[in-house]
Amino acid sequence: MHENTTVTKIIRVDRNMPAPAAIREAASIIQSGGLVAFPTETVYGLGANGLHSPAVRKIFEVKGRPQDNPLILHVSSPQQAAELSEGLCDMAITLIDKFWPGPLTVVVKKHPSIPDEVTAGHPTVALRMPDCPVALALISASGVPVAAPSANTSGRPSPVTAQQVLDDLGGRIECVLDAGPTGIGVESTVVDTTGEVCVILRPGGVTREQLEQVLGSERVRHAMEGDRQASPGMKHTHYAPRAEMWVVEGDTGAVVQEIIRLTEERRRGGHRVGILATDETLQHYTADVVLSLGDRNDLSQIARNLYTCLRQFDLHKVNVILAEGFTREGLGEAICDRLYRASGGRVLQAEEELS
Repeated sequence: MHENTTVTKIIRVDRNMPAPAAIREAASIIQSGGLVAFPTETVYGLGANGLHSPAVRKIFEVKGRPQDNPLILHVSSPQQAAELSEGLCDMAITLIDKFWPGPLTVVVKKHPSIPDEVTAGHPTVALRMPDCPVALALISASGVPVAAPSANTSGRPSPVTAQQVLDDLGGRIECVLDAGPTGIGVESTVVDTTGEVCVILRPGGVTREQLEQVLGSERVRHAMEGDRQASPGMKHTHYAPRAEMWVVEGDTGAVVQEIIRLTEERRRGGHRVGILATDETLQHYTADVVLSLGDRNDLSQIARNLYTCLRQFDLHKVNVILAEGFTREGLGEAICDRLYRASGGRVLQAEEELS
């Protein structure tokens, strides 16, 4: 792992009206081959000059990110995206017109100017225009597309505050632009637009239902296993707390009873147990640590709080986490995806036994 030899400068900026001097300072770091963590509307990203191979390699080194995991190139305009592709297809243009700036990443055929390090050697590249004035100002001032995965140690929960960035990467990167907490809390949706239909490679801030409203349900499908190779953040374990985590799905009442049973069983075995609950169920649980993600019916709130809660369990040093499952409709699909990946696929129905 990269040694802590860098003094990480924290530059506080107004999210909606970032000071030009602050943006110029951060952009100069990007231009000189350094790394800058910056806010988007989803999570904090770790940015480097996306056209400079040595700078891109620093991202992988600092994060401990596997080299076969491609990055997203962040752009400040649709025109910049067009210049980074071998021609945007009609479907990509339609989605860009509808959802940019916003939490949608489109995978397109890449321009030869893009280093292989960005795309993990694939002939495609993932592009996104974030809906955050700080991010857009940084990209524009840098004068280059900014390659940026989430600004965390690889595999850990993504950061939604500058402090969470520092917890993972402080002393390893040059700068953090601190604009307060991010708004959405889970990463962008990644879609492949290089075929006949729109393939959802990673669910995120734009829902399948929203895509279907624009393209029609017959032109949108979920990825199969072979589709995911070109998508950032899907080949490896992600978003994971340090504790062993289980997700319990089913009817809410049955889920509560099963989590209570599992908690008692694990605590008798000497484990320190954390429960990831909701406002509606919080009062039913007794454990070492019980956290609420918020109102079960407010999926936006659940998404915003997810990664912070997972990081809090690490601070409390629990070694087992029992989490309630959620609906897979709307933003719930992204939430369930992150819970599944954070648990390493340890998902059980409320009536099942935990071995």
